[in-house]
Amino acid sequence: MNKKFFFFDIDGTLTNKTTGEIVPSAKLALDLLQENGHFVALATGRAHYKARKVMESFELKNMVCAGGAGIVINDILIENKPLDFDRSIELINQAEALGYGVLATKDDTIDVYSKNNLFREQVGDRQEPTVYHIKEDLSFDEFTDIFKIYVSIPEKEEHLLTKKNNLGHMRFVHDYLMFQYDDKKAGIEYMMKKINAPISDVVVFGDDTNDLNMFDSQWMNVAMGNAVAELQGKADYITDTNLNDGIYNACKYFNWI
Repeated sequence: MNKKFFFFDIDGTLTNKTTGEIVPSAKLALDLLQENGHFVALATGRAHYKARKVMESFELKNMVCAGGAGIVINDILIENKPLDFDRSIELINQAEALGYGVLATKDDTIDVYSKNNLFREQVGDRQEPTVYHIKEDLSFDEFTDIFKIYVSIPEKEEHLLTKKNNLGHMRFVHDYLMFQYDDKKAGIEYMMKKINAPISDVVVFGDDTNDLNMFDSQWMNVAMGNAVAELQGKADYITDTNLNDGIYNACKYFNWI
């Protein structure tokens, strides 16, 4: 059997979005793929510190995380790139000038930093574990790195933030924009180079718009049956929904397990 190199999105692909739990048949497929000698990894936008817990719970040792900025091979963090610093400062300065709350992270933790409490006054607490550091004399320019930025700008006012297109961004929560590295494709390419494996043997599984970047003609792209139409349009194969054993069924169909 020709060894394949699998990269799986998490939410809506491996897991039930409602419960956050891995779909049992997906876990079985991961186990069987590894038993058959295939390389299995996650490909997620989650920060390394959050994604590592998921990786370990799935009994995996490899992942592309932080939207392609983080690379873990055989349980070792090989790379975790921050955002472009100058562009980050430009974005923060514009957001603050427009009167929006700004939070930024300077490391791979749950800690966020701000000059004021404006972000929480405008949209409330973030919907995940967060430690807030509010310092009136804070200067983002003095950070060594910036990994993520959160701006409390409503969707209808996004056009005012003209610097937003200089950095990867997404709106997973209605009330604010999140800026982070967003290039899973580059992360996969980098990992394949590090492990010296043929790029044509990559297989990716995804379901949402943040997976569009990693659906590429260099390798095989599998969309879940519950995937957005735009992603299905880029797929080489559309399997069943994740809750209807989509991953397991696709792996059986192609004789990978």
